[in-house]
Amino acid sequence: MIVRRESSTAAREKEDVMNKRMKKKGLLAFVVSACMVCVLAFALAGCSGGQNSTQNGNAQSSNTADIKTLTVGFDPAYPPYGFVGDDGQYTGFDLDLAKEVCNRNGWEFKAEPIDWDAKDALLGQGAINCIWNGFTMEGREGQYTFSDPYMLNEQVVVVKSGSNISQLSDLSGKTVMTQVDSAALDVLETPAAEDGQADLAATFAGGAPQTIGNYNDAFLQLDAGTVDAVACDLSIAQYQIAANPSKYTQLSEALSTENYAVGFKLGNSELAQKVTATLKEMAADGTVKQLCEKYAQYGLSYDNWELK
Repeated sequence: MIVRRESSTAAREKEDVMNKRMKKKGLLAFVVSACMVCVLAFALAGCSGGQNSTQNGNAQSSNTADIKTLTVGFDPAYPPYGFVGDDGQYTGFDLDLAKEVCNRNGWEFKAEPIDWDAKDALLGQGAINCIWNGFTMEGREGQYTFSDPYMLNEQVVVVKSGSNISQLSDLSGKTVMTQVDSAALDVLETPAAEDGQADLAATFAGGAPQTIGNYNDAFLQLDAGTVDAVACDLSIAQYQIAANPSKYTQLSEALSTENYAVGFKLGNSELAQKVTATLKEMAADGTVKQLCEKYAQYGLSYDNWELK
């Protein structure tokens, strides 16, 4: 009996020792796990901080001329400034200007076709450095930082040849189409007191111009007789008339006169000034005139170049 009590006591002592060891092991495992979690958390925080720093650095660099790549946002259906050539490649007067500006500044050139109504979001996000595509500066001065104006432009109206529309007043009761978020639309929505043509637009069929995604489709609508006239940039009118001289007629009265400039994110004056200075150099050495002659068949003229 004594032997049994001694064995039972010894067993309990062994059990107590084992329990203590297990508790120590459990505590040690908990401590190790906690340390690993902490280390991982610090590592992730470091990575996240690094990414944020990089993003912030990119955002800051986009507001200077210290860049390696100039990403140009453009409308790929806006000839002769930006469009798809016969070889299927992006081409155009403004893209050629931008390429040469990049060459002279040691920047990589990247042409980024965009949806025109998404241009502000893309510029704000840093997806593009600038909007360079027959971009009217008037009325947008508070939204962007612009280069100096480089090309004179007008907003005009194009009709089918032989149409009974020969002056702006003849557009009363007619269906007039323009591109969404375009300078022509802006003019037609601006009151006369602010040098706009809202009073004229109120006489159109429906009391306002119709809008469409791009000018190529607008002219298809004109061809089909769905609309009576297209309000557009002078350059677009010249391009369409040069390609179809017997099909279209431009009204002699302009809706407005304006200027093209390169649009940058608001506050990025350093990059805007750098581009302006390079364009002036290109005009001085004859490069701009050569490019104007290259696109003369599309109705583009060096007479409208302003940085001389």
